[in-house]
Amino acid sequence: MLGLEKYSELLQENLAQVITVKEPIQLYEPISYIVSLGGKRLRPILTLMACDFFGGDPKKATNAAMAVELFHNFSLIHDDIMDDAPLRRGEQTVHEKWDVNTGILSGDAMLILAYQLFEEYEPELFRQLAKLFSKTAIEVCEGQQYDVDFETRDDVTIPEYLKMIDYKTAVLIGAAMQMGAIVANASQSCKEYIYQFGRNLGIAFQLQDDYLDAFGDPKTFGKQVGGDIITNKKTYLYLTALEKGTSQDKETLEQLYSITPKNSEDKIETIKELFVSTGSAKDTLNAIKDYTKTAFDLLEKIKISEEKKEQLRDFGNWLMKRKV
Repeated sequence: MLGLEKYSELLQENLAQVITVKEPIQLYEPISYIVSLGGKRLRPILTLMACDFFGGDPKKATNAAMAVELFHNFSLIHDDIMDDAPLRRGEQTVHEKWDVNTGILSGDAMLILAYQLFEEYEPELFRQLAKLFSKTAIEVCEGQQYDVDFETRDDVTIPEYLKMIDYKTAVLIGAAMQMGAIVANASQSCKEYIYQFGRNLGIAFQLQDDYLDAFGDPKTFGKQVGGDIITNKKTYLYLTALEKGTSQDKETLEQLYSITPKNSEDKIETIKELFVSTGSAKDTLNAIKDYTKTAFDLLEKIKISEEKKEQLRDFGNWLMKRKV
């Protein structure tokens, strides 16, 4: 998206200075490796953007932005270990390239480094940022635990699933934007509204990720289409299909989600057909639109220029139109 480059460049410059390989190399090299794999870095960029939009100096928000990026990557290292994932962004995961113990310890060090970045702020800013960061970090851990619990539960509800993706994904996006507002000394109401804007956009983002996992273009999605179906992940699509489908639909879904066949193509196609025929696919797209609209409605309450509001709408629309 045009306009994000200046934030991306600022972030990259500072990350290069903070993430250095030193002794013991076995601890710091994996940290440098996971950060070097890149990604869109949307969360820290949102911190810088929010600070700028509320009249602050984005450079002052770089430490907060980097803390968000380090925390996000720390969670990826540990998630990959829990999922026994071989690849991250097309490259070996940390625990595969090194080993599980190195992944755990390097992840732990990243979390501590993230907290250290707040130490550069004056006491009141430090207090606000650290308090929000701690709240968000524990919510992300809670979301991950819900996700793990759902793997062995057959009674997951749609509200429970939405809470899980809210905690696991959305709260960090909301917190990233609120941190920028905090550094810019925005009003309390603006800090709350920008948090809720990011949080609602985050839920829409994750729901869209669920949708693209089933219906995305294999050439552009960046990972295996149907991955959630193969691993029997109880997504919004699946739970809605269960709720809306006939007794026969429900029986078929539950039976297919209890097996992992060697050849998954037939399973994927059958499940996708059920997602369409039950109205689950359409409902998921509507939910994405609803959460995006809620986010945009919150913008109207924020005291920034109409031009900046339009830029945030453009960002949200760009995010929701992505194919990967």
